[in-house]
Amino acid sequence: MATATSQSLNFNFLHRLCKLVVVLCFLHISVTLFYYVRSLDIRSAFVRNQQQQQNRKDGNATEHLGNGTETPVTPKSWKKCPETSPLLVGPLRVEFNIPVSLERVAQENPHIRPGGRYKPSDCEALQKVALIIPFRNREQHLKYWLYYLHPILQRQQLDYGVYVINQDGDETFNRAKLLNVGYAEALKDYDYECFVFSDVDLIPMDDRNIYKCFSQPRHLSVSMDKFGFRLPYNQYFGGVSSMSKEQYLRINGFPNNYWGWGGEDDDIFNRLASKGMSISRPSGEVGKCRMIRHERDKQNEPNPQRFNRIAHTRETMNKDGIRSLSYKLVSKEALALYTKITVDIGKP
Repeated sequence: MATATSQSLNFNFLHRLCKLVVVLCFLHISVTLFYYVRSLDIRSAFVRNQQQQQNRKDGNATEHLGNGTETPVTPKSWKKCPETSPLLVGPLRVEFNIPVSLERVAQENPHIRPGGRYKPSDCEALQKVALIIPFRNREQHLKYWLYYLHPILQRQQLDYGVYVINQDGDETFNRAKLLNVGYAEALKDYDYECFVFSDVDLIPMDDRNIYKCFSQPRHLSVSMDKFGFRLPYNQYFGGVSSMSKEQYLRINGFPNNYWGWGGEDDDIFNRLASKGMSISRPSGEVGKCRMIRHERDKQNEPNPQRFNRIAHTRETMNKDGIRSLSYKLVSKEALALYTKITVDIGKP
């Protein structure tokens, strides 16, 4: 009988002890969740406060010259933005199975000015960046690009503008020539010093992959899901890249004679190499990006002349590039989320 009573007491003690442990675990989890949610709220409020300050300052932050060019007027009390933005969050979840509309993107990014323009509210951006997107008949892809990139670029504390260069007509597509047009047209609006050239179907998966310029030309889309998150070959310079104005002019911009798919990226790499420049890249982890799957566009078939042209880059680069660029401007519209530039670039 005594033994049974002792066992019963031991069981009751263990039962109460287990209940106490469960209660303590529950309290620990509750407190952890409370402070986690609170930290998110504080960070969100911080970002909103920064953007509200930006709106108040926008009226006095720029002056417009007679030729239509914007020149920034920076208050003397403003400090430079930090080299690494405190707003970055790191790896991002990127999905393409959710419906996205331009109205939704505009509502979620109320501080974007007409033409897809933005600058930080409480510090002077380290770079003025023009984002150039070659484009034709990719409206749904563009919605996703704007949905993901605008928040990323704002967290990166860039002074930026988005330019979508739309090829008019149905002639063979010419990606590199459209990029040259974007460079030329963006400089008519603002004294940009850095240019990011991005395909419309590529989305970064980490906001630490900064869309700015570096001491060497930068390849930003390092590890794409299309290639199993690996670099296909060391000379690859496709997808998303950045160059300073000086770097771009040093190679005479991009070639104008690559009609159809392929070749222009390797030509650009050859131009950079011929001028003694090397390619810089983020790490494979930070440089991850996702591609929106799609069928090949009509009038963008593989260019059969690409290999011959690549072989003669050094001979042609000085006479084929930004200095020889010609096109007809069809229209230029400062829309809510981007500047749309429609151009007639001719035909092969």
